[in-house]
Amino acid sequence: MCGFLVEYNCNSQIGINKSNFLNILALSNTRGPDSQNYWSNNVNIQMGFNRLAILDLSNAANQPMISKNNKFTIVFNGEIYNHLELRKKLSYNKFCTTSDTETITVCLEEWGILKTVKALNGMFALSIVNNKTNEVTLVRDFAGIKPLFYAWNGSTLVAASQYDQITSHPLFNSKSIDPSVLKLYLQQHFVPAPFGLYDNTYQVLPGEMITITQTGKKTHTRYWKLPTSLNYQIKDSQEAESYIATVLDSSVKSQLLSDVPLGAFLSGGVDSALICTALKNNQKNPKVFTIGSDSKVHDESKRAQKIAKALHLKQAIQHLTANDMMMYWDEAIAALHEPLADISILPTFLVSKLAKKEVTVALSGDGGDELFFGYERFWSIGKNIKYQHLPSLFKKAIYGVDKYTSGNQRVNAALLAKSQAAAHQGLHSRFRKEWLYKIAPDLQKEDIPEGYNVYNYSNSKDARALMSNIRHAEFYGMMQKTLRKVDLASMQNSLEVRVPFLDKEMIEASLKMDPLISFGGANRKKVLKGILHNRIPSIPNETVKKGFSIPLSSWIRKDLKTVFSERLLEGDAVKFGFEKKAIESMLQDHIQEKGDFKWPLFTLYALLK
Repeated sequence: MCGFLVEYNCNSQIGINKSNFLNILALSNTRGPDSQNYWSNNVNIQMGFNRLAILDLSNAANQPMISKNNKFTIVFNGEIYNHLELRKKLSYNKFCTTSDTETITVCLEEWGILKTVKALNGMFALSIVNNKTNEVTLVRDFAGIKPLFYAWNGSTLVAASQYDQITSHPLFNSKSIDPSVLKLYLQQHFVPAPFGLYDNTYQVLPGEMITITQTGKKTHTRYWKLPTSLNYQIKDSQEAESYIATVLDSSVKSQLLSDVPLGAFLSGGVDSALICTALKNNQKNPKVFTIGSDSKVHDESKRAQKIAKALHLKQAIQHLTANDMMMYWDEAIAALHEPLADISILPTFLVSKLAKKEVTVALSGDGGDELFFGYERFWSIGKNIKYQHLPSLFKKAIYGVDKYTSGNQRVNAALLAKSQAAAHQGLHSRFRKEWLYKIAPDLQKEDIPEGYNVYNYSNSKDARALMSNIRHAEFYGMMQKTLRKVDLASMQNSLEVRVPFLDKEMIEASLKMDPLISFGGANRKKVLKGILHNRIPSIPNETVKKGFSIPLSSWIRKDLKTVFSERLLEGDAVKFGFEKKAIESMLQDHIQEKGDFKWPLFTLYALLK
């Protein structure tokens, strides 16, 4: 896991001098503290790399790396779990290292870029220079696990692992805001790919490659997309459990490839517990890491301890009170190198910090909820399936009658949205429109970016189609936010986090299951829960999804009152077109407990740095 910086100038000289280039590269030092290297063709391209050494710790595996025939120079952030298998398919066999980077360079020489990228199983952000044609290709992994930001003005490309590296480049530091992207951020609390908050800045989409030639031509190719229309092969839950359990063990085993110590996060939830069972099956005496809190409602550490004891795992556990966590606030917030309003950045930062004391790689359970229908919102939308297609007046009547007769046991407020997709998108927005337009009145006339199509799916009366649509939107929507959070928090601690549920084999396996197995509130994540019960029968099924939480509402009213006031009221709110009086009104209403506005306040806080 590493950080890189690339500058490419079409038909012109290198843009900034090496010293300034290295200063920008240094912004990603925590992503790769083990070594720093630089390469340039001395004409129009320069590349820099900060390395976190995981496979082949020798200097021979450092980057940027040039291919054996000098055709390609690459920088690569991530891990390729099947790279040793790929070597067996190559004619070349005189490898100098055991690194996956060298494997990629040989694959590029023998197969070309597209075939190579399609063959990779792992997490990766790649920048590839073709030294023969003088063009650059950017590639991001199929699930979007690793970030890849870039800026492009028609003649100069800057690509990097962190967004603040892009906006620190002299050609792109004017920071003229794209109002449509700003509105999207305020509604979704992060900036999704392919957008950038500032003009001429972007992100590579999951499963996308972008090539820029020396004439300035830019082409986009999606080499992989998560399908929505499927032929479900497994319709029996027991068959699904057996199949997914086998694939899970295989995925975890493939991701144990490492020349440095490796462990896993254990929260107490189903997903991380399953990862740990597979880890136990494939590694002797694995180490797991848990953060506990003093919240009886949200703390899962006791359950995590029971799981660790049942599996005979070595567990490092740290219990933190709210006051303890406050001590790490500034340190965790410093990890936000881009606008991202997910307060769970703090517990993720803390468990990464704990793990880094003993390991350099940790496995995480992220992705399980999205692929296996774990979130409550699958059912929040699904329970209204019989009525969502009706006219608005009828839906309001049904909602009202059900509210009166059953307390909304049969339908819920999501029914009142204009469509299933609109209801889904609304569930992810915690910045209500009345406040958004008080604070940012100019955004009322702005549309979100035209290319944002995550929630562009049609109403369906078919449960399978609806579940598939929701899963697709979760994969390219909130899962991307979660992956960004994990990347930022872990890399701030120089820790690599791997996600076996997003292994290519596991993604493909999840798509073979009939969604009806998991349809209904009681059936959420039924397959994964069944596997866990089979593996650890002494641990009762998780009935309520908890998740680590922090008392942000009270913190803003007390411990963080001054911090929030200074940033929100004395920061650069005017630059974004915000009304300071409206922000002050929201903050005061929150402090005086006239409402709970922690989410919109933190969304503004994460932006106004």
